[in-house]
Amino acid sequence: MSAQLLVGSPAVPASVKTSSSLWFTAVGAGVFESALAVAGMLADGSASLAGLAGGLGFRLAVFAAAIFLAVRLRQGRGRARVALALTLGVFGTLSLVVEPVQWLMDGHSIVEFFAGADAMTLAFTFSRVLHLSAVWGAMALMFSPVANAYFRSVRRSA
Repeated sequence: MSAQLLVGSPAVPASVKTSSSLWFTAVGAGVFESALAVAGMLADGSASLAGLAGGLGFRLAVFAAAIFLAVRLRQGRGRARVALALTLGVFGTLSLVVEPVQWLMDGHSIVEFFAGADAMTLAFTFSRVLHLSAVWGAMALMFSPVANAYFRSVRRSA
């Protein structure tokens, strides 16, 4: 049952609702990125669907967990907030930025990237920027002063 439907529970603030929605947006971007990557690998023959199954299964589990935690966040579950922050906020962000940062550290430039980018690469890049923006926005909102007060009040009323 949603925390906002319980008698005597505080109303869910907009910052928590928006944070939850941004986590859903991040999941959607992740699904889109995965679909583009799989389509690209299958199209160029660098992988088979059977070879990708393990990675896809792992991603599906991560996406399902993220959706579950985002719903629990909206319901006022503080542990969901901590789990999202530690798993997807920290490790998820690292997994999204390590490859591009390494590429730049290898001496490449952003100008070089865009000069050689095809439509698929640009779509993936746009999705990755959206994905990161959603994660960072969700993190900021779920730890805003209003959200902090909400999670404290939900914990006290439980």
